[in-house]
Amino acid sequence: MTTDKQSGIIYGINGSVVTGKAMRPFKMREMVMVGNKKLIGEIIVLESDEAMIQVYEETEGLTPGEPIISTGSPLSVKLGPGILTNMFDGIQRPLKAMQLISPVFIPDGIGLLSIDSEKLWETHLTVKVGDQLSGGAVYATVPETELIEHRLMVPPHLEGTVVKVKPDGSYNIEETVVVLEDEHSHRHALKLHQIWPVRTPRPVKLRCEPNKPLITGQRIVDLFFPIAKGGTAAIPGSFGTGKTMTQHQLAKWSDAHIIVYIGCGERGNEMTEVIEDFPKLIDPKSGKSLMERTMLIANTSNMPVAAREASIYTGITIAEYYRDMGYDVAMMADSTSRWAEALREISGRLEEMPAEEGYPAYLSSRIAEFYERAGMVETLCEADGSISIIGAVSPAGGDFSEPVTENTKRYVNTFLALDKNLAYARHYPAINWMDSYSGYLGILQEWFQENIAEDVHTLRNKMLNLLFEENKLQEMVMLIGEEALPDGQRWILEVCRLVRLGFLQQNAFDSEDTFVPLEKQYRMLKVIEVLYDQGVDCLKKGIPTTILKNTELFDGIVKMKYTIPNNDLSGITEIEDQIERYYSELIKQYSEQEDV
Repeated sequence: MTTDKQSGIIYGINGSVVTGKAMRPFKMREMVMVGNKKLIGEIIVLESDEAMIQVYEETEGLTPGEPIISTGSPLSVKLGPGILTNMFDGIQRPLKAMQLISPVFIPDGIGLLSIDSEKLWETHLTVKVGDQLSGGAVYATVPETELIEHRLMVPPHLEGTVVKVKPDGSYNIEETVVVLEDEHSHRHALKLHQIWPVRTPRPVKLRCEPNKPLITGQRIVDLFFPIAKGGTAAIPGSFGTGKTMTQHQLAKWSDAHIIVYIGCGERGNEMTEVIEDFPKLIDPKSGKSLMERTMLIANTSNMPVAAREASIYTGITIAEYYRDMGYDVAMMADSTSRWAEALREISGRLEEMPAEEGYPAYLSSRIAEFYERAGMVETLCEADGSISIIGAVSPAGGDFSEPVTENTKRYVNTFLALDKNLAYARHYPAINWMDSYSGYLGILQEWFQENIAEDVHTLRNKMLNLLFEENKLQEMVMLIGEEALPDGQRWILEVCRLVRLGFLQQNAFDSEDTFVPLEKQYRMLKVIEVLYDQGVDCLKKGIPTTILKNTELFDGIVKMKYTIPNNDLSGITEIEDQIERYYSELIKQYSEQEDV
């Protein structure tokens, strides 16, 4: 921040948008302090001597004539140890610290609080005097949590020679631990944190094609509509279809190293559930608390609308920071529709020309810019890292043709469409297999063949084709009844019920079913394929569907997700043996009858 701070004056106030005069010395996108309370704001329009500022706090009580003070820097976040396990508002102010100041409501004018600057961190220095460092090089490590090692990196646009290094020890984030001298003999202090503007993507060495799946333990996602590490996904759905619950499941069980969860404009009770539940959850791999690799941004619907718009950028910047350390990051944005509504409200106050449904004309480009910050990359320190973005979309009335859903669909590769009819039928996750798709199937096919089975892709397509056929047959059933269908088509309906109930439907509250490893997912689907193929062979022998459907056998297949442990799949082999014995015996009986 500058020492000689420029100042302007408030000329007009329109909700969260403040107009200032005498603003010629200021810069576009500069962060400013507004009014006597020093509310945090950002310049979004700068024209001659006049500027418009979006204020990230409540503007109630501001009056014209109060000062606008320059900070000399854009809206930025402080990146260092203390981010994980923490909960922030939309501009990275820690909620716990604010609660100490004001227990009930977020107070105005408390300033830009950030991660704790007094806490001491056990620091291990990894460089020595004389080392040449460039942007992205790691100069120290800190055990931020028991699960995550925090790697302190040289800021991307800085390089030089190490001229001073402190010994290993306990330091707060404001202490200088390394001094770097550049080619112009300028010295730069490297602390346990760095500052980065939220609207500027952090640079990388190389962007790579995603080639590994983000394993979530959710069957319909992993095998039917996979998300790649470094990929993008959207979860659109109307009210009550389970968007938040689906994102909770992906956040809890995905195999990313770091989880960044953003509650953008969501109801306070939903964010309360996240804040209360996540610290109690146990990470399945380590047995530690899930919060040790998670950070939350809670910007609820009753918080200032401008901060809601900024929360997405705060979250993605923090995600990029951990990606640059070489971690796989999964970012959950719930929901991007509320973010788009914030854009619309601010645009209206700026009196911009509205486009479709009142959204600003730049809605599409803003959505594109956000999802473009996902990706699998080679970082500046030559490590592999990724950011996977999973955004929930809340179309009014479940209308997927509205602007936010339509524009999101253009920029994401996995589309997990939630269906209110499935949700009302208590089928969760309520992902409609007819409307959903994944653009990562081709590039992930090799990984699945090498790590799971050669026929995973073929098996998926076969089961999906059966489900598509079932959808057509259901229309006929409504007209003429199931009894009027030929046995072959009735068999498809019976098998598809098994696929829906035994495979696609998953219970988030069951200890065995909430997370299912890929091997078990494949074996479960394979069992259903074996059943279908055996039934088709029997149909060719003239055996009717009524006999093919063995209630005990079908019940066992539906219940195997509960009854067969994830770490012992021998029970699936027994079910396969039962299927083959039962249908072989049927064919034998009918063959003997034909001989007689």
